[in-house]
Amino acid sequence: MTETVLVEQHPGWRRLVLNRPERLNAFDRAMQEALHRALDDAEADRSCRAVVLAGSGRAFSAGQDLESVRSEADLGRVLEDGWNPLILRLGRLGVPTVAAVHGIAAGAGVALALACDIVLAARSARFHMAFARIGLIPDSGATWQLPRLIGPARARAISMLAEPVTAEQAEAWGMIWRAVEDEVFGAEAAKLAERLAAGPTAALVATRGAFAAAGTATLEAQLERERDLQRAAGQHPDYAEGVAAFLEKRAPRFGARA
Repeated sequence: MTETVLVEQHPGWRRLVLNRPERLNAFDRAMQEALHRALDDAEADRSCRAVVLAGSGRAFSAGQDLESVRSEADLGRVLEDGWNPLILRLGRLGVPTVAAVHGIAAGAGVALALACDIVLAARSARFHMAFARIGLIPDSGATWQLPRLIGPARARAISMLAEPVTAEQAEAWGMIWRAVEDEVFGAEAAKLAERLAAGPTAALVATRGAFAAAGTATLEAQLERERDLQRAAGQHPDYAEGVAAFLEKRAPRFGARA
């Protein structure tokens, strides 16, 4: 039986590859469960300090495999049991995450990429909010992510018109971090993972949490949150190493995950 999520281990990080290329890496329930297991295993491995999520074949992910839910009367349950826990899992993972998007990312595949900390795209990538084409609304956190990233006007338009967004547009709009040439895309994703893996893991994960909370927090609440997170960061060995490296004019050597 073909593995629907391939795990590539590299020094300090892992690449998780969605592997249903004949279905453009569209998800059925088994694939969601396989990705959950792969994320759990990566987090449990204390030597793993970053995760790259990528796709095999011609696409990152076409989102939900419609054939697998064709007879499902309650699509809300599909989200509640499958996509929603997966999106939340990515947001709570104990290491930073990178979505390496090539080819098409459609529907929940877009939301999956945006749930990662950093999105790197090949120049040929396309982000397609295709829900309206089949009479559905954006889901899997897309209605939360997109307005915050590109503004409500653009979020509404790309969702209602179901028109694909190029990698260059996505970068210009702030939807993703960077678009790079296809020829160097794989190498750039690996460099990004290596850089994150060499960083202060606890501080990077806390940074993610702080930004996620800021969207619905008052300034006073966010200042208090920053105080508490900074207090914890200041007591972590990575802080002492970072200061020592700065004063000694050398690159820091951050320790293992806490």
